[in-house]
Amino acid sequence: MTASSQTEEEGYSLISILDELTEMLDHARAMPMSASVLVNKAEALDLLDAARAVVPEEIHAADDIVADADAVLERASERAEQIVADAAAEAERLVAAERIVALAEERARQVVADAKAQAAKLAADANDYCDRQLAQFEIDLGAITTQVRAGREAIAARAGRAPAADE
Repeated sequence: MTASSQTEEEGYSLISILDELTEMLDHARAMPMSASVLVNKAEALDLLDAARAVVPEEIHAADDIVADADAVLERASERAEQIVADAAAEAERLVAAERIVALAEERARQVVADAKAQAAKLAADANDYCDRQLAQFEIDLGAITTQVRAGREAIAARAGRAPAADE
């Protein structure tokens, strides 16, 4: 069986073909007084043909791996951009919500301050009203006391007796 038919049947890789070529050279018969060896030309050419046949397949496989890696990298990059965009949107939403909360808290403080001021004014107005009413009652009671005293004195004068000392 030749190396090229083995390539098709066994799925040789470039590395395995080169390993076989290396083994062939390592086990080849040495020429006396030389670094040269005797190699079967047909077997060596078959291995080189097999290597040439495998190289385009491995280049295609490497290209496919690189393309897949590029696609994975592109998808990862798009996903990262989406995550960053989502995080920015969430941060913006949180900041906006925080601003809304801060504005609401400020408005609530203003409403409470206004309510306290209005309550203080109402309390002062109520105290003034009560004081005026009590002053009027005091005047009315003074007038009534004067009338009661005069009435009693008139009754005492008709009865011919002196007015009572408890007054």
